[in-house]
Amino acid sequence: MSWRVAAWTAGLLLAGVSAVLGCRATDTDAVTPVPQLLAFLPWLLAPAAAALLLAAYGRWRVGLVWAVAVLGGLAWFTEPYGKVVEPDGRPVADLRVLASNVEFGRGAPGLVKAVRERKPDLVFVSECDRACQDLLRARLPESAYPYRVAAGGDGADGSVILANVPLERAAGVRGTLGMPGAVADVKGVRVRLQLAHPMPPTAGDVDRWRRELGALRDYAAAGDGQPTVLAGDFNATQDHAAFRGILDEGLRDAARVAGSSRTPTWPTALPRPFGAQIDHVLASPDFGARDVRFVEIGNTDHRAVQLDLTLHRP
Repeated sequence: MSWRVAAWTAGLLLAGVSAVLGCRATDTDAVTPVPQLLAFLPWLLAPAAAALLLAAYGRWRVGLVWAVAVLGGLAWFTEPYGKVVEPDGRPVADLRVLASNVEFGRGAPGLVKAVRERKPDLVFVSECDRACQDLLRARLPESAYPYRVAAGGDGADGSVILANVPLERAAGVRGTLGMPGAVADVKGVRVRLQLAHPMPPTAGDVDRWRRELGALRDYAAAGDGQPTVLAGDFNATQDHAAFRGILDEGLRDAARVAGSSRTPTWPTALPRPFGAQIDHVLASPDFGARDVRFVEIGNTDHRAVQLDLTLHRP
């Protein structure tokens, strides 16, 4: 490779990475392919580092400075988003939460096994069609999970919340896919529950993805200080402005609180640490979080998120 070719190649790599980095810095998800690339923002360090080496080989001084600046920007934004503050008040209840996308119901048998072993108090299940819901009803007896709220039913549209604490149905967030809502009674404290499953930001669907994440942001904003858990497959990472908008309404990513903000949950076809964390459990500041696990349940392209929340009250 000639030095001219190396310099030109470095310039092309830096231009592409800089465009994505610029959108992250200006707090916009822009248009395809930016939202898709933002999901893998930390991995853009690889082409940026390659550009640095190519610029050095091509004796391109401007490229060297450019590459160092891009690498610094990527490293800055790879840091976890948001502050971690311990909740005030006394602990009144512990809740184990499990959120899982079972991919058109195919992962339901593995989910049943995980639930039996891990005994979560709240289970948020995305892409759970009618057959999946029937399987959960048959294999997870009502004596263990007597409270269930479902929405949708066919293909990816179906979703369900299972609980061993009393639930009452609430108006779920409206979207293309089923997103049920409920209110739980946790030792006399009313806790808002909402399953999240906005459309993914595929080409042609970015606007709808952005609107549905906006609807989840509006749900978070309407909490008015009430304890809230918002969990599921968000099809978004902390590098998406639409997802950060939800966090900015006062919710915290529990995995971030527990120290695992960049652990990938999708796709399972890629070995860790590759992939993106698009499955989340968000909780209001009333909750502390610990013992986060990312569980392979099989036959789905998502890892389930399990963690323990502690509700605090004044």
